[in-house]
Amino acid sequence: MDHIEGANNSNRAAAALDRLADGNKAFDLGDLVSRLQAPGGELAGKTKSWLGDGKNESISVAQLEKAIGAHKTAAFALALGIDRERAGDKLTRILPELIDKSSQGGELLNKIGSKRGFTGLASRLWRKSA
Repeated sequence: MDHIEGANNSNRAAAALDRLADGNKAFDLGDLVSRLQAPGGELAGKTKSWLGDGKNESISVAQLEKAIGAHKTAAFALALGIDRERAGDKLTRILPELIDKSSQGGELLNKIGSKRGFTGLASRLWRKSA
């Protein structure tokens, strides 16, 4: 499945995003950003670039999986029906842009609102990165 679109696929995208959350929680962009910015973590500076108004620094799949766990990438891939390698590649392109478009001046905005808003934005970014 290369595209996330339509109501059924939006539900699938929401379920996939939930796989990136800790425990049995629903996807929370603020929580994800906090985990990526963990002191001493190698993604702290890169995450700051995504929150800021300048150029977004890129990340590798290995860096992302070290920060969030390879099992989360695998669960995300399974929820979308794609292989883990493709899911990791997509996430390294989508997450920086999702965070960038949901922030201004170094802080997350509340404008996206609910998970449905994140899912819609993630769906558009997914199609763009295909």
